[in-house]
Amino acid sequence: MCGRTACTLAPDDISKACEYRNKGEEQKRPRWREGDSDKYKPSYNKCPQSNSPVLLSLKHFQKDADSSERVLAAMRWGLIPSWFTESDPSKMQYNTSNCRSDTMAEKTLYKGPLFKGKRCVILADGFYEWRRQDGEKQPYYIYFPPVKAEQSPDEKDSTDDNGRRLLTMAGLFDCWEPPNGGEPLYSYTVITVDASKTMNWIHDRMPAILDGDEEIQKWLDFGEVPAKEALKLIHPIENIIYHPVSTVVNNSRNNTPECIVPLILKPKKEPALSASSKKMLEWLQSKSPKKEEPREVLKSPKLSQYAVSPKKTSAGLMHQWLKREGEPSPKRPKR
Repeated sequence: MCGRTACTLAPDDISKACEYRNKGEEQKRPRWREGDSDKYKPSYNKCPQSNSPVLLSLKHFQKDADSSERVLAAMRWGLIPSWFTESDPSKMQYNTSNCRSDTMAEKTLYKGPLFKGKRCVILADGFYEWRRQDGEKQPYYIYFPPVKAEQSPDEKDSTDDNGRRLLTMAGLFDCWEPPNGGEPLYSYTVITVDASKTMNWIHDRMPAILDGDEEIQKWLDFGEVPAKEALKLIHPIENIIYHPVSTVVNNSRNNTPECIVPLILKPKKEPALSASSKKMLEWLQSKSPKKEEPREVLKSPKLSQYAVSPKKTSAGLMHQWLKREGEPSPKRPKR
């Protein structure tokens, strides 16, 4: 799944990091849809219902445009379908921040946008996932590996000036118009798949990540690539890295660089033993049980034998230890 992301680049830097080659092999930089660059706010801790930068075909807004041309838009995280009848999108009863790849072609919420070509790419520096262990949840930050200097220009698509690649997640979007009039609301959902071997020890689901500009082009170009063909791009990938981060990210109101700073996890301490448990452990380590000797036929004991001290066997030592443990400890003298 994907429930929190980080996207810290300014609007102009996002546009620059999303440069691509069109069908004529021209290097192009997608522009922002009018007014949308102001709706997007960079954040180290983005959660559902916030606005995120989304890449999609320009043809969704300009009918005469080529479907391979791209545009940037700010969309609300959590899909509101076009047929939603309430006047307030917050009254949506279903969690639509993610949609499962294995059922999206069947569910009413998602099959409409899927087969109408409403495919988009959600942009982020990385996303967060929580690993559950021993009743606790440890957050991890997950992202693309940095681009190396010797890599080809094609491999450097969607990178910023520091060589960091924007994470490009496949999604679906829709446009909802308020029944009482008002500005249309564009919203999206992140498609999820079974987690890859790289991260399935953290969580069993992960976003469907498009690795490289060729995959992005095929996913966005709904005019040339039908849904059935585009769905072949939706699968787990191994080309990601991660590191643990502070639990400060657990609260979505915390928007600081600390959210993504690597954290060194300390090994957990063993629980402290009580005084009686320590005595028992010491006794077990110092006394090993002896093999039981075969019993002899005992004669009737003489009366004088009862005055003889019993042999201190391991069982006798245990009996004495238990007896001492059961006795009340002497009171300390008052000072």
